[in-house]
Amino acid sequence: MSYGVRIATKQDRETGAIGLMANESIGSGEWEERVVRLESLVRRDPAARGLISSEAERGVLCEGHLSGAALSLSASRGPAAILTGFFIPHGEPPAAETDGPPGAVTLARVLQGLGREVVLVTDEPCAGGLRATADAGGLGDLELAVAPLADAESWCLDFLSRRRDAGGLDHLVAIERVGPSHGLDSMVAQSREGEPPATDFGRLVPEPSWGCCHNMRARVIDEWTADVSSLFDRLHEFCGEAVTVGIGDGGNEIGMGAVPWEELVARLPGEHSPLIPCRIATDWNLLAGISNWGGWALAAAVALAAGRIELIEPMTVEWQHELVSRMVADGPGVDGPSGRAVVGVDGLSIDDYLVPWRAIRGELGLE
Repeated sequence: MSYGVRIATKQDRETGAIGLMANESIGSGEWEERVVRLESLVRRDPAARGLISSEAERGVLCEGHLSGAALSLSASRGPAAILTGFFIPHGEPPAAETDGPPGAVTLARVLQGLGREVVLVTDEPCAGGLRATADAGGLGDLELAVAPLADAESWCLDFLSRRRDAGGLDHLVAIERVGPSHGLDSMVAQSREGEPPATDFGRLVPEPSWGCCHNMRARVIDEWTADVSSLFDRLHEFCGEAVTVGIGDGGNEIGMGAVPWEELVARLPGEHSPLIPCRIATDWNLLAGISNWGGWALAAAVALAAGRIELIEPMTVEWQHELVSRMVADGPGVDGPSGRAVVGVDGLSIDDYLVPWRAIRGELGLE
């Protein structure tokens, strides 16, 4: 069984995403094979979080979402916003983690190369890390929209209103951005086979934890996280045809609401897994062993779909190394699991972290 399968919408057909899938320049069979190979390079589970390593036993999550997201992004020339930033309060120093901003900057470079206006979005605690990463990636001129910790909902509505008045948004992408957990209503409203497990939910998820942002240890981190969920909850009131994309690796990120709560709980390790799943679904939801890797795969697939592989050429392995190094030094930024200011991502050394990017470039004929 595949969870999180999405049905093409009217917007997909109007933007040409469905037509691209049949285009001979891509070729549906060849296209799907290449995307499957790209996805296989990032769909492994180095941190043993369970979402990917469980697929052999429980089925594939969000199958086809990478190709769908890439085709949608490559078919548009309108504005896009990319949201990222996951603050680590126990870090030394407390700072944004190094997973998220490098993937966002990689995708932003490709979209900008396609002639699209791109806005990077984060919150106050993560702003320094994202700005340092954008500067390192040659995107210092991009708009950086920063949500405050206080009254973030009003900020979100103002941001969406300004975007509408400036021509709207075609895409809103979240990469490694924690989102609010389920309450009973959001869990029941999810699409699933069979009845929602309301009794289990009520037993396993105490009401005070509903709607909170949790880290992978199930610690509530709302104090250090601006609630930007209204960007997704209210998006279509302002930008009616916008397409949303989520990229995550642990279940607590925006986008994971595309997968039924009970399915994520069954795959995540630990007794606190019922508290972790994010309630916010996106049109396309991408999984990777590290969220940056998901951003890499999406950037490569967008360039491939657009026939613009040369956009990936200047983003060398050394360039990716520099993104992390500069984020740690200038952001500051820290490794998420350890909280230490080391040049690595999600507990991996920088060399191990960069292996999939080298392989992606090889798949595109750039290595």
